[in-house]
Amino acid sequence: MNPDFLLIEKMKAGNGRAGEQFVKKYYPSIYQYCFLHIHDRNCAEDMAQETFLRFFETIDTYRELGKTKSYLYCIAGNCIKNYYKKKKEVLPGELPDLPEENAGDMELKLDIERAVDSLPDELKEISILYFFQSLKQREIAELLNINVPLVKYRIREARKKLSEYLGT
Repeated sequence: MNPDFLLIEKMKAGNGRAGEQFVKKYYPSIYQYCFLHIHDRNCAEDMAQETFLRFFETIDTYRELGKTKSYLYCIAGNCIKNYYKKKKEVLPGELPDLPEENAGDMELKLDIERAVDSLPDELKEISILYFFQSLKQREIAELLNINVPLVKYRIREARKKLSEYLGT
């Protein structure tokens, strides 16, 4: 049985505490997913909140056909797509607010962000899910509705392009 099943059933019954547990469990990874796409903390927070809002609005009709986390990623992905549709012009110089760190770590993080941003969309999505969100290849295949060999191929291509970009 999926570990989220009972939690979701409690939420459907109106248990607010279960809703809080659910958000605490998934918010960090959904926020990070949004942030890696948008590179703006405030927008990422808004999108993560929008993701949970949409989930809770449809919870009565939600049927657990797969992993709940994958479903949340789908909702977040749609929020991101809508964001880019609304924001027709993306400013190339926008950088995320990073905590104070030594210059070398900060430069490395920026290089990695630039490298991931330089990837074609299908490789960027795979890279974020695999390298940053630590999803398994099978989970990525289910989430993106593609087969596992294609996921493996895209991971290999992303590694190659990231290595070229970063000069490693």
